[in-house]
Amino acid sequence: MSRGSSAGYDRHITIFSPEGRLYQVEYAFKAVKAPGITAIAVRGKDSVCAVTQKKVPDKLIDPTSVSHMFRLSENHGCVSTGVITDAKAQVQRTRKEAAEFKFDYAYEVPVDYLAKRIADRNQVYTQHAYMRPLGVAMMLIGMDEERGPQLFKCDPAGYYIGYHACAAGQKDQEAVNYLEKKLKDSPTSELSEADTIQMAIASLQAVIATDFKARDIEVAVVSAKRPKFTVLSDEDVEMHLTVLSEKD
Repeated sequence: MSRGSSAGYDRHITIFSPEGRLYQVEYAFKAVKAPGITAIAVRGKDSVCAVTQKKVPDKLIDPTSVSHMFRLSENHGCVSTGVITDAKAQVQRTRKEAAEFKFDYAYEVPVDYLAKRIADRNQVYTQHAYMRPLGVAMMLIGMDEERGPQLFKCDPAGYYIGYHACAAGQKDQEAVNYLEKKLKDSPTSELSEADTIQMAIASLQAVIATDFKARDIEVAVVSAKRPKFTVLSDEDVEMHLTVLSEKD
């Protein structure tokens, strides 16, 4: 993008350029990729799994305090990619929304409703000059009481939609291309819980082109057997990595 085409139009979020672009919103999408982390989520027959890279920036940091996986309610959670401080602020508001819904209606908030509320708030941030868009892409996973496993993705522009499998972060397009090839022959509706987890991990390994150790990734899963949002322990992740290496 040359300075000539964006000059003056990237100063304010409320001003369209002559080409009909909102540059500040486009910069927010770039902020999602800035940390250099890629996340992938896959929805199976009776489960949904999210996996993301885990990078600890300093040797003195306690690795257990670094996470991109967040519980939103008892059965729902998310993986956030982008500016981690924006992600934590967004998660805090979403948790409040989920808790208020359960208090008012006495049942777990539907995943699609939660995704809609997050996306609506993101969209409002693109309309006001005194706000800025959040530099975060959030993938929500959860077990719906009526529809089963659900996977939604919300972006900084306020767009949300359901997926069979999706990706966010630095190598999201490569991940999407890989998933499309993999799922062309084997639909996600046929994947068991173990297969769903292993496909998500294998996809991330293929896109990043490296063999992970358990400490290099985070894996979260929700399934019919264990409907509560669960972040897998290093031992469980290592077990799945061992199965994948034996398949190869």
